[in-house]
Amino acid sequence: MISDIIKGAGFLIWPLALCSLIAVYIVCERLYSLRKGAVLPDDLVDAIVEGRDVTPGRHSVLARIVGFADKHKNDPEAVKAFARLEINRMERGVPYLDVIHVTAPLLGLTGTVLGLLNVFKNVSKETGIPDPAPFMQGVSLALSATLIGLLIAMLALIPSGFLQRKIENYAVKIDLLLERVLSRNSKPTP
Repeated sequence: MISDIIKGAGFLIWPLALCSLIAVYIVCERLYSLRKGAVLPDDLVDAIVEGRDVTPGRHSVLARIVGFADKHKNDPEAVKAFARLEINRMERGVPYLDVIHVTAPLLGLTGTVLGLLNVFKNVSKETGIPDPAPFMQGVSLALSATLIGLLIAMLALIPSGFLQRKIENYAVKIDLLLERVLSRNSKPTP
């Protein structure tokens, strides 16, 4: 059954397979990169909220922002710009999921149209009527490309929305923490 569906997609199975591999890679990589410890580690967040001294390091998004803020204490606009850059880096790859969830169904529809053209090409010239069994099987196989394209689109669309929402939540938290960091940096040292 599955091999028939794959065979029915024709040569378009290769770009569809590429779309699915890219989507799976982006989703896995972003889920790993956007885990809480890699973006907002609890110990660093707690130190900022409590007003304690922080040792930023370079192992998380927030740590890089705090490190940059410590080096540029007198330039809050540069710190805010750097924070926006870090948020932009968190979005890396996610827009490609949007491209995949639009492209995959179109590739599937293209495969369906090509498959239907092949099916109708085998209509008897004398009677104008196709042989029912091969005709139905050909139509069924032609629709398999659309099925694969739609499945790949869902594979890209659902995680894309989840990842975008996760990044938005992190961005809000980073903005709040950044205000705290900037207010701490603007206080005169005794």
